[in-house]
Amino acid sequence: MDFQFFIDGLSEGLKAMTWLEGIAVFFGIASVFYSMRENILVYPTGLVSTLIYVWICLQYKLYADMGINAYYFSMSIYGWYVWTHPKEDQQVLPVTWLKPSGWVTSALIFVASYGILSFVLSNFTDSDVPYWDSFTTSSAFVGMWLMARKKVENWIFWIITDLVSVPLYFYKGLILTSFQFLFFTVLAIMGLFAWVKSAKHYAES
Repeated sequence: MDFQFFIDGLSEGLKAMTWLEGIAVFFGIASVFYSMRENILVYPTGLVSTLIYVWICLQYKLYADMGINAYYFSMSIYGWYVWTHPKEDQQVLPVTWLKPSGWVTSALIFVASYGILSFVLSNFTDSDVPYWDSFTTSSAFVGMWLMARKKVENWIFWIITDLVSVPLYFYKGLILTSFQFLFFTVLAIMGLFAWVKSAKHYAES
């Protein structure tokens, strides 16, 4: 592996970074960190990051990602409410696994959103990466929905989203954000293991 390539890329990203992108990256990483720990601060930190990225994605013609960040913003408010309002017999909303019907619903949401987004972006916008952008947006769409419901599988969709986003943002010249998604991939893998352990704990209690 050519580590010098990554070092040079990170250095280039830091030089090109705007203060706005830096703030978005900081709060984005904080949000994922708090999500791993099932800490409610995942939502206020996420709200700051996603609102900034709506503006950044608009500037770089990443229209689907702009839309998904707007969706993140609204889902963060929803998730904040759901996490702080568990059922009457529960102290906290437990981490659980998807049922087969949940997988079917997730797959349908992904396929439908990808089909709609790719059609709109390729026919009605000047996006130069319509299918790429649509894929990351659709997988993240499902991931955010599952995270709000505290489903273990949300991390699987985040891992997919992050891995595909690394080359996408690098290609668009947002080097630091690309490295952020590389770091997000590592955090998402850690989050998956943490939530699997948490789900087992809740099931046994």
